[in-house]
Amino acid sequence: MVDAITRQFVRKRAGDLCEYCHIPEEATPAISFHVEHTIARQHGGDDNPDLLALACDRCNAYKGPNLVSIDPDTGNVVPLFNPRQDAWEHHFTLHGGEVRGLTPTGRATVRLLNMNAPRRVELREEWLDEGRLHE
Repeated sequence: MVDAITRQFVRKRAGDLCEYCHIPEEATPAISFHVEHTIARQHGGDDNPDLLALACDRCNAYKGPNLVSIDPDTGNVVPLFNPRQDAWEHHFTLHGGEVRGLTPTGRATVRLLNMNAPRRVELREEWLDEGRLHE
């Protein structure tokens, strides 16, 4: 279990946004975000803050222990987006409330984490309309 000081550090570093789909934690007040292991313990990850990310419950559940997925455009197996190693803007763009993958890693991550489920798109659109997210 990640200690309270580390959880607070991860949350602050992420700016209270899911580091995968960019939904703000405030958009889901009844469901706390998770401090997620970018590399699951079963693959050798640990509680080092350099291996942790803030994730909404959906991204965390869909990602699970996965490190790779399949790019839907090419069919190739590619690494998933890792917020500790990768720049979000390099792999994704936001069009309205929809997250679009710009790279094989981005596309595979969008698909595996189901980032564009209707309610998730709707939540991002609401926050964009309020000026609390930026495209």
